[in-house]
Amino acid sequence: MPKRGKGYKEVAKLVDKEKLYETNEAIDLALKTARAKFDETVEVHIRLGVDGRHADQQVRGAIVLPNGTGKSVRVLVFAKGPKEAEAKEAGADYVGAEDMAQRIQSENWFDFDAVIATPDMMGVVGRLGKILGPKGLMPNPKSGTVTPDVAKALADIKAGKVEYRLDKTNIIHTPIGKASFGTEKLAENFNALIDAIVKAKPAAAKGQYLRSITVASTMGPGVKVNPMRAGTAH
Repeated sequence: MPKRGKGYKEVAKLVDKEKLYETNEAIDLALKTARAKFDETVEVHIRLGVDGRHADQQVRGAIVLPNGTGKSVRVLVFAKGPKEAEAKEAGADYVGAEDMAQRIQSENWFDFDAVIATPDMMGVVGRLGKILGPKGLMPNPKSGTVTPDVAKALADIKAGKVEYRLDKTNIIHTPIGKASFGTEKLAENFNALIDAIVKAKPAAAKGQYLRSITVASTMGPGVKVNPMRAGTAH
């Protein structure tokens, strides 16, 4: 574990590590502990009662957060012909085909945060799987980033669409906005995300689905949310 500074230890005292907080109370606390000189990102970490090694227990999808993420996202679109023109018109930061794939492969170029591809470009994009996959940038039909409707996909991403997927330890890590949003907007984003993940529950999942939920700012300690009372169903 890295050594924690004095400031961190001070704010960590505000959080009861054993307590399961109500959503708004947890977010409130996470904001009180966001003391950095920049606008910290608030993230949610959700441990699910599934085994992601089995295909029928995978949880993956995307959602446009009601209040966005507070981050301007640079989008690369793989498209040709009319779709290329459509992407440019819709505000893509970069558009191309083989030329962009070549740039990524030879120059290790990554000046983008999200990738969209039209279905006919997957032959080109597929070759980048080993490079884009580990960075979570590989386009995928489930998250709406492999689509003929590039304008809609672009609009969603620019509006604050986030992807959620299990990591190897069956935890989902997703940003829900900036500390400057305040509790109310962050709680709306949090509830929308939890609801989407609950809807995505695999039929093969048994027992308690939401095992644990933690909210934290970039530099702050984790605050535990009561998983039995999370989301708008409560």
